[in-house]
Amino acid sequence: MPNNTKWQVVTALLLMGFAGAFFAMWSQQSASANAGKAAPARDLSSANAPAETVVTTVSATDADAAAAQAAFGRAYPVFVSPRCQNCHPSGDAPLQGDDSHVHAQNVKRGTDGHGVYGMRCQTCHQDANLPGANMPPGNPKWGLPTPQMKMVFVGRTAGELCRQLKDPKLNGGRSLAQILTHVSTDDLVGWGWNPGYGRTLPPLNRPDFVAAMQEWVKDGAACPK
Repeated sequence: MPNNTKWQVVTALLLMGFAGAFFAMWSQQSASANAGKAAPARDLSSANAPAETVVTTVSATDADAAAAQAAFGRAYPVFVSPRCQNCHPSGDAPLQGDDSHVHAQNVKRGTDGHGVYGMRCQTCHQDANLPGANMPPGNPKWGLPTPQMKMVFVGRTAGELCRQLKDPKLNGGRSLAQILTHVSTDDLVGWGWNPGYGRTLPPLNRPDFVAAMQEWVKDGAACPK
């Protein structure tokens, strides 16, 4: 083999050796670098966690409010029955009869709720009911609320009347406890269940009416909407 050919073969072998060694070294360095990088950890806690359960609860406050509204709803028909609302009109004339028509004889409220001069309530309404059908009813306190504090029942919704009863500026300055005392012990209120022959009674008896009012106050006195 000629000398120049030998040198060409030797040179080629050396170059191939250097290239192989360089590639092996580069591969080893790359593998080491990749091994040093930790793979991001997979959060299995959220993947394996059970689906969130949404539970709807009714608070005690909401339950009490609903109970109070229901209790006032039971009492409300008594307030707007003829036996109550006839003496709680929106105008200045009392109402009478089961149909709540305007009082005959042009009777008026007056400055103190007991009529005007010459037409005072006590002229016809004595201390007790007069005997006979539809004869003038009676009570020592017979009259209307004063014009300054009319306490209107006629035309009020349950919610409106409830809020009116709770407002001392509209209820004669009474607290809730005083309202309970008034409806449970006042003898003029009690007349509603002893109205005399020929007049209908309120839709609840007095004990049931008072019990409904007591429950309304006990549960927080929330008003119907």
